Amino acid sequence: MTAIRLLLVDDDPLVRAGLSFMMGGADDIEIVGEAADGAEVEALVGRTRPDVVLMDIRMPTVDGLTATERLRAREDAPQVVVLTTFHADEQVLRALRAGAAGFVLKDTPPAEILAAVRRVAAGDPVLSPTVTRQLMRHAVGTAADTRRTRARERLAALNDREREVAVAVGRGLANAAIATGLFMSVATVKTHVSRILAKLDLNNRVQIALLAYDAGLLEEEQEER
Repeated sequence: MTAIRLLLVDDDPLVRAGLSFMMGGADDIEIVGEAADGAEVEALVGRTRPDVVLMDIRMPTVDGLTATERLRAREDAPQVVVLTTFHADEQVLRALRAGAAGFVLKDTPPAEILAAVRRVAAGDPVLSPTVTRQLMRHAVGTAADTRRTRARERLAALNDREREVAVAVGRGLANAAIATGLFMSVATVKTHVSRILAKLDLNNRVQIALLAYDAGLLEEEQEER
């Protein structure tokens, strides 16, 4: 089994040491580097080729948001999981929109942080239901009318089936659950997700979920039930 190559980025040396100790004990994770600021990340990624970057969002010179945007613009972009001490933070939301695959709180139990890294490396977003709901409410409440109009315009490119899958992704469902709910195979769900990402020029499922929330699709689904 190939180990997951992980890069740690945090300006607090104690946090980095703790993460390194915790992650380094896992047989399937290899820590390939550490950085104390977002300014160091691009060059370090170029040298170490990580699969996943665990990125602090608040750093003094170049913050995690800017570093995430720069990384996700690369053709060989690694997955990014942002670290935060806040349950609902505008910067976290912006990081997700920039292409981060998810987020974890710094006080998250070690086993859950390990699980988050493994999930992201496998191509699944990290969508903690409680924190994600808070972020989504925050997103909808910020310039809601303008954002909803723009989101609906973008989603108009989807066909009906793709729209149903987008709503299911917005609910935080995994592919198997979507397949069961929509009476299709997991392979077909994956195909629809890939088409949605391509049509809407999105990086990952988290961005699909945010767009579905922005457009009000989940509210409509709840009203129909």
